[in-house]
Amino acid sequence: MKLETIIGLELHVQLKTKTKMFCSCSNAEADQPNKNICPICLGHPGVLPTINQEAASMAIRVALALNCKIANFTKFDRKNYFYPDLPKGYQISQYDKPIAEHGWIAINNKAKDALSGRLDKEDELKRIGIIRLHMEEDSAKSTHSDKDSLIDYNRGGTPLIEIVTAPHFSTPGEAKAFAQELRLIMRHLEISDADMEKGHLRCDANISLRPEGDSNLYPKAEIKNINSFRSIERAMAHEIERQTILWRENNPPTTEETRGWDDAKGQTVSQRTKEQEHDYRYFPEPDLPPLTFTEKQIDEFKAEQHELPQDKRRRFMDMYGFTGEESKILTEEKKLSFYVEQIISELKDWLHSLEGIEGTEEEIWNRNKKKIIKLVTGWIINKFLPLLDELKIPLTKNKITAENFAEFITLIYQNKVNSAAAQMILKQMAKTGADPSHVMDDFDLSQISSEKDLASIIQKVIKDNPEQVEQFKAGKETVLKYFVGLVMRETKGKADPKKTEKLLKDKL
Repeated sequence: MKLETIIGLELHVQLKTKTKMFCSCSNAEADQPNKNICPICLGHPGVLPTINQEAASMAIRVALALNCKIANFTKFDRKNYFYPDLPKGYQISQYDKPIAEHGWIAINNKAKDALSGRLDKEDELKRIGIIRLHMEEDSAKSTHSDKDSLIDYNRGGTPLIEIVTAPHFSTPGEAKAFAQELRLIMRHLEISDADMEKGHLRCDANISLRPEGDSNLYPKAEIKNINSFRSIERAMAHEIERQTILWRENNPPTTEETRGWDDAKGQTVSQRTKEQEHDYRYFPEPDLPPLTFTEKQIDEFKAEQHELPQDKRRRFMDMYGFTGEESKILTEEKKLSFYVEQIISELKDWLHSLEGIEGTEEEIWNRNKKKIIKLVTGWIINKFLPLLDELKIPLTKNKITAENFAEFITLIYQNKVNSAAAQMILKQMAKTGADPSHVMDDFDLSQISSEKDLASIIQKVIKDNPEQVEQFKAGKETVLKYFVGLVMRETKGKADPKKTEKLLKDKL
């Protein structure tokens, strides 16, 4: 029997507000446990919560980014259950009137990781439906050992949004790609750091199987404790395999259950039978008023929306000619994409100011765009970003201004420095913030391109290596690289490699 996989996700995103969801306690991550607490988030009798308006605004911005319909009327509800990390005995959440519903995100299901590739080709897009988005407060953080359990209430009351997708995923890879895209959106909107390892973004997966062609939905397993993108794929792959074995043994799941992911063992473990909605005894939160939003207010939120990562990737491909993979890397961080566009803007000015280049700024750019963009991507992706990692410099503390980076690319474009010298210049720029021309002059790194200067050096290496000359004349052309290396050594790496090779060929 051929089986079809049905996957849906429930994702919790911790909002980066200054204060908690229903009290004025700080929402900052504290080193000291149980520091950011008060009678409200500890559930003392007689206290009254108040709605964090910043959290509500963030929820609307996320909902619009996910193409959701914003509710004109929304309210909070009490979700009742007993557990030590919930001192009130209930969680303030939203039940039948969430703040937003009926949205979607498109992922590229043909690309390797569903984020790269041409995003404007409809046949490569898969639309993942979003059933609802609602606001709620987080529970406290529990830490268990063999002897005892500890609870840190700093996290209790932290603002969350929960995003519930439709069961539209067919593979673990698609689910992972959705979560990655969601993280990018959160970071671009500056709503959450969405770091899975720190619990800012948490993912639960609902997985079931059914015979191919069957339209029924069978009992699902909800997988919890998934705390990395790698674990999303691993946990789902294991659960699919586990359920597949049950189906093949004519013993498919008959009840819904909650299972935890054990990353060390690489398997899911049964925790409990899954609760039904009526088990939580939802009822309207009597201490909080409902929220209402007019169409005018919603339109104002729409007008303030930022460019989304997927739109930016498409624009980078269409406007600058970056590949899908390059666009993905260059737009992964909002600061990096802004930096890249600043560099390109400065490069246009540099090109226009160079002697011997005629035409308007736009004409000059269009003639040289392909070569310039190739230099930009090569040096940023392959050299600059790895260099920052090597020097342990975060992008936020990068000392190279966009103007200096553009000047650096221009020096390479003009063949004033070769690749080896350019790497030395870039490293010095990253360390000191100095402009590239000064670094080039101070360290005597300008490229030797003059035929006259190169000729005497070439003559010397040919004279000193008669045996290799004869080998070349006998047809061993690989010897040419040997001579290029000798010239580079004589010039301390400053010779123009292409011009050196051409002159050597002519002489030999």
